[in-house]
Amino acid sequence: MSISIKKAERIKQLPPYLFAEIDRLKREVAARGIDLINLGIGDPDTPTPPHIVARLREAAGNPANHRYPDYEGLPSFRQAAAGWMRERYGLTVDPATEVVSLIGSKEGIANMAVAFVDHDDVVLVPDPGYPVYHIGTSFNGGVTYRLPLRRENGFLPDLAAVPTDVARRAKLLWLNYPNNPTSAVAPRAFFAEAIRFATRHNVIICHDAAYAEIYFGDRPPSLLELPGGREVGIEFHSLSKTFNMTGWRVVFAVGHPDVIAGLGKVKTNVDSGVFQAVQEAGIAALSGDYAIVERLRAMYRERREVLVRGLADLGLVCDPPAGTFYVWVPMPRGQTAAGFAMRCLTEAGVVVTPGNGFGEAGEGYIRLTLCSPTERLREAVERLRGLGL
Repeated sequence: MSISIKKAERIKQLPPYLFAEIDRLKREVAARGIDLINLGIGDPDTPTPPHIVARLREAAGNPANHRYPDYEGLPSFRQAAAGWMRERYGLTVDPATEVVSLIGSKEGIANMAVAFVDHDDVVLVPDPGYPVYHIGTSFNGGVTYRLPLRRENGFLPDLAAVPTDVARRAKLLWLNYPNNPTSAVAPRAFFAEAIRFATRHNVIICHDAAYAEIYFGDRPPSLLELPGGREVGIEFHSLSKTFNMTGWRVVFAVGHPDVIAGLGKVKTNVDSGVFQAVQEAGIAALSGDYAIVERLRAMYRERREVLVRGLADLGLVCDPPAGTFYVWVPMPRGQTAAGFAMRCLTEAGVVVTPGNGFGEAGEGYIRLTLCSPTERLREAVERLRGLGL
């Protein structure tokens, strides 16, 4: 006789998985032999640059890299990360105390709550936003307070509207610019406001800068380059999007030494660090020719123009993305995000992401990615034309 399996309450309290039905329909549509154009996932479609792959091959053959790695990252990797911050932002950071390696941003984001959130502490989370901000909070007994991101406010949270009692209980404030899913870029003035808010209420700012190098205007600021930023915050920099390394799972976080130490202490107790050969490949990325990143940015710019113009021709007018490789598109009047996403999939064979999958404030939008060649983007537009919008 088998035992009775009961899931933990934290698992039971997870919100319904909005994408489950879309995943089922994707399999069903694909089984009918329909060629799906997947504009739903933010995963670069071009390969990791060859010099990074070559460094991994060489490093993987070194027996010294076959043992347990340093929990918080190879000193040489952290030095390369510090060098990147100096080159990009003019910042001098201590690689020993202000930098830590991570197994992807997702791990670090979830573990911030483990390190700093106690039962009933408040975490301020953008809505729409990356779901792990809320899930990490919920798993650790915290309370999510959602900050709506609205077009009329430049998709920036209104920190002045946070009630005083909520701000008093808040431990973390999550920001993400360039922003997923809205593709907005925050100006320096907003980061200055956020630093004042954090200082006033003793809140740690957690800036998810995964898309920092994908922008189409002026370079987006780092939280840490503004006065006071290093005193209140931590910033997550992902090699995934910058160097097409999503599957490699290597990231660094940089910021206040006490915050880095708290995150590092969690890591020493729950994982064994990033494979050292992957960290050596990360060093090759961070210290290599920056022209690679500039070429990727130019490619996304071209794709952005093709998709935004094509959608506008269909009546789906949207703001051109200021950053990221996402396009945030308002829905035709009278249609829900999930309903329209289902139509795109079943009637046009185009996979898009419903905006409410990122939070209630995402209702009325869909998110499309630029992670497909221009000819596939043009084909996707032509297929959507058949919906008669």
